[in-house]
Amino acid sequence: MTFEARIRALDDGLSPYAVRSFDTRGRERREEPCGVRTDFQRDRDRIVHSKPFRRLKGKTQVFIDPDGDHYRTRMTHTLETTAISRVVARALRLNEDLTEAIGLGHDMGHTPFGHAGEDALDDAVREHFGRRFRHNEQSLRIAQSLNLTHEVCDGILTHTGEREPESLEGKIVRLVDRVAYINHDIDDAVRYGLLSEDDLPGEEIAILGATGSARIDTLVHDIVESSEGVDDIRQSPVVGEAMLSLRAFMFERVYLGPQAAPEHEKAHAVVSAIFESLVGRGDDADEIVDYIAGMTDRFALAYAESL
Repeated sequence: MTFEARIRALDDGLSPYAVRSFDTRGRERREEPCGVRTDFQRDRDRIVHSKPFRRLKGKTQVFIDPDGDHYRTRMTHTLETTAISRVVARALRLNEDLTEAIGLGHDMGHTPFGHAGEDALDDAVREHFGRRFRHNEQSLRIAQSLNLTHEVCDGILTHTGEREPESLEGKIVRLVDRVAYINHDIDDAVRYGLLSEDDLPGEEIAILGATGSARIDTLVHDIVESSEGVDDIRQSPVVGEAMLSLRAFMFERVYLGPQAAPEHEKAHAVVSAIFESLVGRGDDADEIVDYIAGMTDRFALAYAESL
């Protein structure tokens, strides 16, 4: 009771738009409350201690199993997204624990080989089973298996896609996810030799900043200043348009550029070969999707090689 009273007192200082720590809509399967953690804190811990979270360290963002120790993985992307999201949540007096849990769990269902792997698995599932694969839906599937709260599950599902998050904490992660991956993917693309600093679009860089840290600083301040005192998470038109333009540049030059074609072909070949082998064994559709989506880059490459 002392713990709950202390947390409720802290919640009294939150924004009227924040989700309170004891106002969760609960879990699919009821659990006894913990005396030293809120439900959102328990969700955070449950994610961090899960196998799907640990495997994120072996899933790269843009390049397939690259040589070099400094390229981002899904794990580092997740940690960067979560750290930035907590800064925004704290500045806006929203629920940091809920924000953190959503941030840590949002990519648990991502495939190996980044979006190329996701596209390959989607193609295979659609052809063989007449359904689709989306990594946010797979992340939700994992979250539900962990029996996470409704609010965390909603934020994880809606971090991408057409549906908007129910909470402002979820909206923070949805926006910051883009802030993080655009900027760290620029850094990785420069390190890989796909881009040089001079290739970056001048007008957008003049608005957002010349370095990754400067751009993140600009974007975070803009989100906080634009969202203060309103029931929404926003960007100013100038900064928001500059970020979207920079994102479009990255899709054109990096994610879908000519240099990415060999990586995409490799991802499709590996995922397709594994999928065909599992279908041939008669495995269940859900089991196949869970198995392939859970693979790390190196495990998938070794598995395909063994075929």
